[in-house]
Amino acid sequence: MARCLIIKLSVYLRGVGTNIVPDINSALSKKEQVEHMFDGIAGKYDFLNRLLSFRIDVLWRNKVVNLLRDSKPQYILDVATGTADLAIALSRLQPTKITGLDLSNNMLEVGRVKVADKHLNTLIELVKGDSENLPFDDHTFDAVTVAFGVRNFENLTKGLNEIHRVLKPGGHFIILEFSKVKTFPVKQFYHLYFSYITPMIGKLFSKDTKAYSYLPNSVQVFPEGEEMCVILQSVGFKNTVCKPLSFGISSIYHSVK
Repeated sequence: MARCLIIKLSVYLRGVGTNIVPDINSALSKKEQVEHMFDGIAGKYDFLNRLLSFRIDVLWRNKVVNLLRDSKPQYILDVATGTADLAIALSRLQPTKITGLDLSNNMLEVGRVKVADKHLNTLIELVKGDSENLPFDDHTFDAVTVAFGVRNFENLTKGLNEIHRVLKPGGHFIILEFSKVKTFPVKQFYHLYFSYITPMIGKLFSKDTKAYSYLPNSVQVFPEGEEMCVILQSVGFKNTVCKPLSFGISSIYHSVK
C-alpha cells in the first residue's frame, strides 16, 4: 500500500513536466505540433519504422493481436492509428468493423492506400480525430488499442478517460508503448542507438530535424511500468498487466473496463 501511494504521488508531481513537445520554441500546442510533425514525415514513416526497429515493431503488433484473439472483439478502435499498421494487423481477428483514428491527415492518407491495397476498405475505416475528444458514443467498442501513441497525448488522463468512456463494460484496452531498458549491457547500447543514431538516421531520410529527437526525449520522461498501471487504474481500468518486450524496449499494458 505504501509503495502504491508513493507511486501515485510521483504521478501527481510529474505534472506538466512530462509534456515534452517536438519544438520547445514553437507557440503551437503539443497537439498541433504533433499533428504537423507527423504530417511532415508521413511519406517516410513506414520505411523508417522498419529500418530503425529492424522490423521488431511488426512482432510487437502481432502480440497485441494475439492478446485480443480469445475475446473475439467485433468493434475495435485503434487510437493514434497513424498509417494503419495495427488496424490492418487486427483485421486477422475477423471483427465486424475496425475504426482507426489519428490527428494527422497525411498519415491517414498513407494508411488508406495500404488498406485499399489489401482490399480491407469495407472492414477498416480511417477517420481524422482527437484522442482527447473522441467522436463516438459511450460504450461503442469491444476493444481499444493504442500503439506508440499515448506519449503524444497532450493530456494523458483526459485521453485515457475518453478511451474508457467509449469502451464497452468488460471491453479490453491495450497500449503498446516504448519504455526504458534497464538491463546491462543492453541499456547502454540502446541508449546510444536510441538517443544518437536514431535521430541521425531519421533526419537523413525524413529531412525533419526534430521528429526523431522528440522520440527518445518523450520516452525518457513518460510514465512506464507500475506507474503507468496506477494511472490506468486511476481512470477506472481493472486487471492491468504490464509486459516488457525485447529487454524492455517497449511494453504492453493490457486492461479491462
